[in-house]
Amino acid sequence: MYLHPQPINVAKAKAARDGAKLNVFVELHAPNYPGSTYMLTYDSQQDQLQGTYFQAALQQKFDVNFVRMK
Repeated sequence: MYLHPQPINVAKAKAARDGAKLNVFVELHAPNYPGSTYMLTYDSQQDQLQGTYFQAALQQKFDVNFVRMK
């Protein structure tokens, strides 16, 4: 679980379909996150976004899942 109590500034966001897949790209623009990105794909079976988070300051990639809270 991840909680960020402050708003995160988004520099760029794009969504595009690739056949039945929905891909989402988000680039962050905040003091501790400049150039960090999310590259995600929507999994309709599990109703979640899955993909990678690139932390630019650390030059590291992390696997991430975003689950819809109902």
